[in-house]
Amino acid sequence: MKKYIVLCAGLCLAMAMTSCKSSESAYKKAYEKAKQYDTQTAQQEATPQEAPVVAPVQTRPVNEVRQTDNYDNVSVRQEKVAVINGSGLKAYSVIVGSFGLLSNAEGLQQRLRDAGYSAQIVKNEDRNMYRVVAATFDNKADAARSRDQFRAQEAYKDAWLLFFQ
Repeated sequence: MKKYIVLCAGLCLAMAMTSCKSSESAYKKAYEKAKQYDTQTAQQEATPQEAPVVAPVQTRPVNEVRQTDNYDNVSVRQEKVAVINGSGLKAYSVIVGSFGLLSNAEGLQQRLRDAGYSAQIVKNEDRNMYRVVAATFDNKADAARSRDQFRAQEAYKDAWLLFFQ
């Protein structure tokens, strides 16, 4: 039994050693292909190339178009919320955080208050989420400007608008 195991192991080892060799013809083919590529690029560099034809630049008068911000098209979510901690909401609010735990929302509220904002916490009962309101406004344009300012900051890049009736 031991002899058969040793014999099979030796046979497998011999097959493995002979089957993994690279053939010399493969190296020769790769060398010939690389040499052919080198000669082609050398020939292309030796032949003069024509300069591409470029159309002349035509100058045209500039028509000045001023674009005013269109805050009527800003997307706004509408949710039924109740104020948990704060002085009350106006029609449009900037939401900078949504949490499942009240303690997490209170932590963000405190950071915003330390930064000088009058942050509030509201709760969406339907989704059981606490929303942190950074600022609240009577009109949509002011709320959108404030949201854009918050989005400019790395920490609040996902800020969005909430419409509260």
